[in-house]
Amino acid sequence: MAARTNNRSLLRKLFHSKTSVFALILIVMSLLLAGLGYFIAPDPSPNANRMIPEIGSKQPGFRISLLRIKREKTATNQSLLQRLLNGKDERFQYLPVTGYRLRGDSIVYRKFVDEGITETHTIARSAAAETPVVATTYYLGTDKFGRDMLSRLIIGVRVSLSVGLIAVLISLTIGILLGALAGYFKGRTDDLIMWLINVIWSIPTLLLVFAITLALGKGFWQVFVAVGLTMWVNVARLVRGQVLAIRELEYIEATRALGYSHIRIIFRHILPNILGPVMVIAASNFASAIVIEAGLSFLGVGVQPPQPSWGLMIKENYNFIITHNPVLALAPGIAIMLLVLAFNLLGNGLRDALDVRN
Repeated sequence: MAARTNNRSLLRKLFHSKTSVFALILIVMSLLLAGLGYFIAPDPSPNANRMIPEIGSKQPGFRISLLRIKREKTATNQSLLQRLLNGKDERFQYLPVTGYRLRGDSIVYRKFVDEGITETHTIARSAAAETPVVATTYYLGTDKFGRDMLSRLIIGVRVSLSVGLIAVLISLTIGILLGALAGYFKGRTDDLIMWLINVIWSIPTLLLVFAITLALGKGFWQVFVAVGLTMWVNVARLVRGQVLAIRELEYIEATRALGYSHIRIIFRHILPNILGPVMVIAASNFASAIVIEAGLSFLGVGVQPPQPSWGLMIKENYNFIITHNPVLALAPGIAIMLLVLAFNLLGNGLRDALDVRN
Protein backbone atom coordinates (compact mmCIF):
# COMPACT_ATOMS: atom_id res chain seq x y z
CA MET A 1 0.00 0.00 0.00
CA ALA A 2 2.80 2.37 0.90
CA ALA A 3 4.65 1.54 -2.33
CA ARG A 4 1.49 2.25 -4.34
CA THR A 5 1.08 5.58 -2.57
CA ASN A 6 4.71 6.48 -3.26
CA ASN A 7 4.27 5.62 -6.94
CA ARG A 8 1.19 7.85 -7.17
CA SER A 9 3.07 10.66 -5.45
CA LEU A 10 5.98 10.27 -7.88
CA LEU A 11 3.67 10.36 -10.92
CA ARG A 12 1.81 13.36 -9.53
CA LYS A 13 5.05 15.29 -9.08
CA LEU A 14 6.26 14.30 -12.55
CA PHE A 15 3.03 15.39 -14.25
CA HIS A 16 3.10 18.62 -12.29
CA SER A 17 6.29 19.61 -14.15
CA LYS A 18 5.69 20.86 -17.69
CA THR A 19 9.18 19.88 -18.84
CA SER A 20 8.71 16.34 -17.51
CA VAL A 21 5.38 16.05 -19.31
CA PHE A 22 7.01 17.28 -22.52
CA ALA A 23 9.79 14.71 -22.08
CA LEU A 24 7.34 11.88 -21.41
CA ILE A 25 5.30 12.80 -24.49
CA LEU A 26 8.42 12.71 -26.68
CA ILE A 27 9.54 9.38 -25.21
CA VAL A 28 6.09 7.77 -25.57
CA MET A 29 5.86 8.99 -29.18
CA SER A 30 9.33 7.56 -29.86
CA LEU A 31 8.31 4.21 -28.35
CA LEU A 32 5.20 4.11 -30.53
CA LEU A 33 7.25 4.92 -33.63
CA ALA A 34 9.77 2.23 -32.69
CA GLY A 35 7.10 -0.40 -32.11
CA LEU A 36 4.80 0.42 -35.03
CA GLY A 37 7.42 1.90 -37.35
CA TYR A 38 6.84 -0.42 -40.30
CA PHE A 39 3.09 0.22 -40.18
CA ILE A 40 3.59 3.99 -40.03
CA ALA A 41 6.52 4.54 -42.42
CA PRO A 42 5.63 5.30 -46.06
CA ASP A 43 8.28 2.74 -47.08
CA PRO A 44 7.54 -0.48 -45.15
CA SER A 45 10.31 -2.50 -46.81
CA PRO A 46 12.97 -4.08 -44.53
CA ASN A 47 15.19 -1.30 -43.13
CA ALA A 48 13.21 1.19 -45.29
CA ASN A 49 15.77 0.38 -47.95
CA ARG A 50 13.78 0.86 -51.17
CA MET A 51 16.38 2.37 -53.50
CA ILE A 52 15.33 4.42 -56.54
CA PRO A 53 18.59 6.04 -57.74
CA GLU A 54 16.85 8.24 -60.32
CA ILE A 55 15.23 10.32 -57.57
CA GLY A 56 18.24 10.59 -55.24
CA SER A 57 18.78 13.71 -53.08
CA LYS A 58 15.40 15.29 -53.72
CA GLN A 59 13.99 18.16 -51.67
CA PRO A 60 11.31 17.70 -48.97
CA GLY A 61 7.85 17.50 -50.50
CA PHE A 62 9.10 15.95 -53.74
CA ARG A 63 6.25 14.18 -55.52
CA ILE A 64 6.40 11.67 -58.35
CA SER A 65 4.51 8.72 -59.81
CA LEU A 66 6.00 5.24 -59.42
CA LEU A 67 5.36 2.33 -61.75
CA ARG A 68 5.17 -0.96 -59.83
CA ILE A 69 6.64 -3.92 -61.72
CA LYS A 70 6.32 -7.43 -60.29
CA ARG A 71 9.53 -9.01 -59.05
CA GLU A 72 10.59 -12.42 -60.36
CA LYS A 73 10.94 -13.68 -56.82
CA THR A 74 7.54 -13.63 -55.17
CA ALA A 75 7.32 -12.41 -51.58
CA THR A 76 6.69 -15.02 -48.91
CA ASN A 77 3.66 -14.88 -46.68
CA GLN A 78 4.58 -13.01 -43.50
CA SER A 79 2.90 -13.05 -40.14
CA LEU A 80 1.87 -9.85 -38.40
CA LEU A 81 4.77 -10.22 -35.96
CA GLN A 82 7.29 -10.66 -38.78
CA ARG A 83 6.04 -7.52 -40.49
CA LEU A 84 6.13 -5.67 -37.17
CA LEU A 85 9.76 -6.65 -36.55
CA ASN A 86 11.27 -6.81 -40.02
CA GLY A 87 9.00 -4.94 -42.39
CA LYS A 88 7.19 -6.12 -45.49
CA ASP A 89 9.05 -7.97 -48.22
CA GLU A 90 9.12 -6.03 -51.48
CA ARG A 91 6.76 -7.48 -54.08
CA PHE A 92 7.43 -4.86 -56.72
CA GLN A 93 10.23 -2.94 -58.36
CA TYR A 94 9.52 0.78 -58.42
CA LEU A 95 10.32 2.96 -61.44
CA PRO A 96 9.76 6.75 -61.43
CA VAL A 97 7.59 7.81 -64.37
CA THR A 98 6.27 11.10 -65.68
CA GLY A 99 3.38 9.52 -67.55
CA TYR A 100 1.96 6.28 -68.90
CA ARG A 101 -0.85 4.90 -71.08
CA LEU A 102 -2.42 1.51 -71.63
CA ARG A 103 -2.15 0.09 -75.15
CA GLY A 104 -3.80 -3.28 -75.50
CA ASP A 105 -1.96 -5.74 -73.27
CA SER A 106 0.98 -3.35 -72.80
CA ILE A 107 1.85 -0.29 -70.76
CA VAL A 108 3.79 2.50 -72.44
CA TYR A 109 5.50 4.73 -69.90
CA ARG A 110 7.96 7.59 -69.78
CA LYS A 111 10.66 6.75 -67.27
CA PHE A 112 12.04 9.67 -65.25
CA VAL A 113 15.86 9.77 -65.60
CA ASP A 114 16.68 13.29 -64.42
CA GLU A 115 15.18 16.75 -64.47
CA GLY A 116 13.89 17.25 -68.01
CA ILE A 117 15.14 13.83 -69.19
CA THR A 118 12.80 10.87 -69.82
CA GLU A 119 12.92 7.57 -71.67
CA THR A 120 9.98 5.78 -73.27
CA HIS A 121 9.59 2.05 -72.56
CA THR A 122 6.94 -0.63 -72.95
CA ILE A 123 6.13 -3.58 -70.69
CA ALA A 124 3.41 -6.22 -70.65
CA ARG A 125 0.36 -5.33 -68.59
CA SER A 126 0.65 -8.65 -66.74
CA ALA A 127 4.17 -7.69 -65.52
CA ALA A 128 2.84 -4.75 -63.53
CA ALA A 129 0.74 -4.52 -60.40
CA GLU A 130 -3.05 -4.43 -60.59
CA THR A 131 -2.82 -0.70 -59.96
CA PRO A 132 0.34 -0.08 -61.99
CA VAL A 133 1.13 3.51 -61.02
CA VAL A 134 0.94 5.14 -57.60
CA ALA A 135 1.64 8.77 -56.74
CA THR A 136 4.17 9.14 -53.92
CA THR A 137 5.17 12.16 -51.86
CA TYR A 138 8.54 12.24 -50.06
CA TYR A 139 7.78 14.56 -47.17
CA LEU A 140 11.42 14.81 -46.03
CA GLY A 141 12.94 14.20 -49.44
CA THR A 142 15.18 11.34 -50.48
CA ASP A 143 18.80 10.50 -49.73
CA LYS A 144 21.48 10.02 -52.39
CA PHE A 145 20.28 6.45 -53.00
CA GLY A 146 16.68 7.55 -53.55
CA ARG A 147 15.41 6.17 -50.24
CA ASP A 148 12.61 7.86 -48.33
CA MET A 149 14.17 9.93 -45.56
CA LEU A 150 11.03 10.01 -43.42
CA SER A 151 10.77 6.22 -43.41
CA ARG A 152 14.43 5.75 -42.49
CA LEU A 153 14.08 8.36 -39.76
CA ILE A 154 11.10 6.48 -38.28
CA ILE A 155 12.78 3.07 -38.42
CA GLY A 156 16.04 4.56 -37.11
CA VAL A 157 14.44 5.40 -33.75
CA ARG A 158 14.54 1.67 -32.98
CA VAL A 159 18.33 1.67 -32.95
CA SER A 160 18.58 4.69 -30.65
CA LEU A 161 16.03 3.38 -28.15
CA SER A 162 17.41 -0.16 -28.28
CA VAL A 163 21.00 0.87 -27.69
CA GLY A 164 19.90 3.16 -24.86
CA LEU A 165 17.82 0.46 -23.18
CA ILE A 166 20.34 -2.39 -23.45
CA ALA A 167 23.33 -0.18 -22.62
CA VAL A 168 21.54 1.11 -19.51
CA LEU A 169 20.60 -2.42 -18.42
CA ILE A 170 24.20 -3.59 -18.82
CA SER A 171 25.61 -0.54 -17.03
CA LEU A 172 23.08 -0.83 -14.19
CA THR A 173 23.74 -4.54 -13.71
CA ILE A 174 27.51 -4.15 -13.51
CA GLY A 175 27.51 -0.78 -11.76
CA ILE A 176 25.00 -1.67 -9.05
CA LEU A 177 26.68 -5.00 -8.30
CA LEU A 178 30.24 -3.65 -8.06
CA GLY A 179 29.20 -0.41 -6.35
CA ALA A 180 27.15 -2.26 -3.74
CA LEU A 181 29.97 -4.71 -3.01
CA ALA A 182 32.52 -1.89 -2.70
CA GLY A 183 30.33 0.23 -0.43
CA TYR A 184 29.10 -2.58 1.77
CA PHE A 185 32.24 -4.61 2.39
CA LYS A 186 34.75 -1.74 2.18
CA GLY A 187 38.38 -2.71 2.89
CA ARG A 188 40.22 -4.67 0.21
CA THR A 189 37.05 -5.26 -1.81
CA ASP A 190 36.50 -1.51 -1.99
CA ASP A 191 40.14 -0.85 -2.87
CA LEU A 192 40.12 -3.41 -5.70
CA ILE A 193 36.86 -2.22 -7.21
CA MET A 194 37.85 1.45 -6.89
CA TRP A 195 41.16 0.67 -8.61
CA LEU A 196 39.24 -0.89 -11.50
CA ILE A 197 36.85 2.07 -11.62
CA ASN A 198 39.73 4.56 -11.70
CA VAL A 199 41.47 2.64 -14.49
CA ILE A 200 38.31 2.58 -16.62
CA TRP A 201 37.60 6.20 -15.69
CA SER A 202 41.02 7.31 -16.94
CA ILE A 203 40.43 5.95 -20.44
CA PRO A 204 38.52 8.32 -22.77
CA THR A 205 35.03 6.93 -23.35
CA LEU A 206 35.18 7.03 -27.13
CA LEU A 207 38.58 5.34 -27.17
CA LEU A 208 37.30 2.59 -24.88
CA VAL A 209 34.23 2.10 -27.05
CA PHE A 210 36.49 1.84 -30.12
CA ALA A 211 38.60 -0.82 -28.44
CA ILE A 212 35.58 -2.89 -27.38
CA THR A 213 33.91 -2.48 -30.78
CA LEU A 214 37.05 -3.61 -32.59
CA ALA A 215 37.31 -6.61 -30.26
CA LEU A 216 33.65 -7.61 -30.69
CA GLY A 217 33.35 -6.56 -34.33
CA LYS A 218 31.10 -4.08 -36.08
CA GLY A 219 27.38 -4.58 -35.93
CA PHE A 220 24.04 -3.99 -34.29
CA TRP A 221 24.42 -6.00 -31.06
CA GLN A 222 28.11 -5.25 -30.65
CA VAL A 223 27.32 -1.54 -30.31
CA PHE A 224 24.92 -2.23 -27.44
CA VAL A 225 27.49 -4.25 -25.51
CA ALA A 226 30.32 -1.81 -26.21
CA VAL A 227 28.35 1.22 -25.01
CA GLY A 228 27.01 -0.63 -21.96
CA LEU A 229 30.48 -1.77 -20.88
CA THR A 230 31.73 1.83 -20.85
CA MET A 231 28.88 3.38 -18.84
CA TRP A 232 28.86 1.30 -15.65
CA VAL A 233 31.56 3.40 -13.95
CA ASN A 234 29.25 6.32 -13.17
CA VAL A 235 26.66 3.96 -11.74
CA ALA A 236 29.21 2.11 -9.61
CA ARG A 237 30.61 5.33 -8.09
CA LEU A 238 27.14 6.61 -7.29
CA VAL A 239 25.95 3.32 -5.76
CA ARG A 240 29.14 2.95 -3.72
CA GLY A 241 28.67 6.38 -2.17
CA GLN A 242 25.01 5.73 -1.39
CA VAL A 243 25.72 2.32 0.14
CA LEU A 244 28.56 3.71 2.28
CA ALA A 245 26.12 6.18 3.80
CA ILE A 246 23.20 3.78 4.28
CA ARG A 247 25.19 0.86 5.72
CA GLU A 248 25.87 2.90 8.87
CA LEU A 249 22.21 3.62 9.60
CA GLU A 250 20.49 2.02 12.56
CA TYR A 251 18.07 -0.18 10.63
CA ILE A 252 20.99 -1.80 8.76
CA GLU A 253 22.69 -2.45 12.12
CA ALA A 254 19.43 -4.05 13.26
CA THR A 255 19.38 -6.39 10.24
CA ARG A 256 22.93 -7.52 11.08
CA ALA A 257 21.89 -8.11 14.69
CA LEU A 258 19.02 -10.29 13.46
CA GLY A 259 21.54 -12.43 11.59
CA TYR A 260 20.43 -11.63 8.04
CA SER A 261 22.85 -12.62 5.28
CA HIS A 262 24.91 -10.01 3.45
CA ILE A 263 23.03 -10.72 0.20
CA ARG A 264 19.65 -10.15 1.86
CA ILE A 265 20.82 -6.94 3.53
CA ILE A 266 22.19 -5.56 0.25
CA PHE A 267 19.33 -6.53 -2.07
CA ARG A 268 16.37 -6.29 0.31
CA HIS A 269 17.27 -3.42 2.62
CA ILE A 270 19.91 -1.22 0.98
CA LEU A 271 19.37 -1.18 -2.79
CA PRO A 272 15.60 -0.42 -2.65
CA ASN A 273 16.44 2.73 -0.71
CA ILE A 274 18.86 4.11 -3.31
CA LEU A 275 16.65 3.61 -6.37
CA GLY A 276 16.02 7.36 -6.64
CA PRO A 277 19.58 8.37 -7.55
CA VAL A 278 19.94 5.23 -9.70
CA MET A 279 16.83 6.12 -11.75
CA VAL A 280 18.17 9.63 -12.32
CA ILE A 281 21.57 8.43 -13.54
CA ALA A 282 19.87 5.75 -15.67
CA ALA A 283 17.96 8.47 -17.54
CA SER A 284 21.18 10.41 -18.01
CA ASN A 285 23.01 7.31 -19.24
CA PHE A 286 20.18 6.59 -21.67
CA ALA A 287 20.75 9.99 -23.29
CA SER A 288 24.52 9.47 -23.32
CA ALA A 289 24.13 6.05 -24.97
CA ILE A 290 22.08 7.56 -27.79
CA VAL A 291 24.77 10.17 -28.46
CA ILE A 292 27.60 7.60 -28.30
CA GLU A 293 25.80 5.25 -30.71
CA ALA A 294 25.18 8.10 -33.13
CA GLY A 295 28.85 9.06 -32.94
CA LEU A 296 30.00 5.49 -33.55
CA SER A 297 27.67 5.09 -36.52
CA PHE A 298 28.85 8.44 -37.91
CA LEU A 299 32.44 7.21 -37.68
CA GLY A 300 31.55 3.94 -39.38
CA VAL A 301 32.11 1.53 -36.49
CA GLY A 302 28.54 1.34 -35.25
CA VAL A 303 25.40 0.12 -36.97
CA GLN A 304 26.20 -0.98 -40.52
CA PRO A 305 24.25 -0.24 -43.73
CA PRO A 306 21.57 -0.75 -44.87
CA GLN A 307 20.15 -0.67 -41.33
CA PRO A 308 19.04 2.90 -40.63
CA SER A 309 20.75 4.74 -37.80
CA TRP A 310 20.47 8.46 -37.22
CA GLY A 311 24.23 8.80 -36.88
CA LEU A 312 24.76 6.84 -40.09
CA MET A 313 22.20 9.02 -41.88
CA ILE A 314 24.14 12.12 -40.86
CA LYS A 315 27.35 10.55 -42.15
CA GLU A 316 25.79 9.70 -45.50
CA ASN A 317 24.30 13.16 -46.00
CA TYR A 318 26.39 15.69 -44.04
CA ASN A 319 27.98 17.04 -47.24
CA PHE A 320 24.52 18.31 -48.26
CA ILE A 321 24.43 20.76 -45.32
CA ILE A 322 26.23 23.43 -47.35
CA THR A 323 24.57 22.53 -50.65
CA HIS A 324 21.02 22.43 -51.93
CA ASN A 325 19.44 19.96 -49.47
CA PRO A 326 20.57 20.40 -45.82
CA VAL A 327 17.44 18.64 -44.47
CA LEU A 328 19.02 15.26 -45.27
CA ALA A 329 21.54 15.75 -42.45
CA LEU A 330 19.62 18.19 -40.25
CA ALA A 331 16.54 15.93 -39.83
CA PRO A 332 18.37 13.02 -38.09
CA GLY A 333 20.45 15.55 -36.13
CA ILE A 334 17.30 17.23 -34.81
CA ALA A 335 15.81 13.80 -34.00
CA ILE A 336 18.88 12.93 -31.92
CA MET A 337 18.72 16.29 -30.16
CA LEU A 338 15.03 15.92 -29.26
CA LEU A 339 15.37 12.36 -27.94
CA VAL A 340 18.46 13.19 -25.88
CA LEU A 341 16.74 16.32 -24.56
CA ALA A 342 13.70 14.23 -23.57
CA PHE A 343 15.73 11.81 -21.45
CA ASN A 344 17.75 14.60 -19.85
CA LEU A 345 14.55 16.45 -18.95
CA LEU A 346 13.06 13.23 -17.60
CA GLY A 347 16.17 12.75 -15.47
CA ASN A 348 15.79 16.27 -14.08
CA GLY A 349 12.11 15.63 -13.39
CA LEU A 350 12.89 12.38 -11.55
CA ARG A 351 15.57 14.14 -9.52
CA ASP A 352 13.11 16.79 -8.39
CA ALA A 353 10.24 14.34 -7.79
CA LEU A 354 12.42 11.94 -5.78
CA ASP A 355 14.21 14.78 -3.99
CA VAL A 356 17.62 13.43 -4.95
CA ARG A 357 20.35 15.66 -3.55
CA ASN A 358 23.46 13.64 -4.37
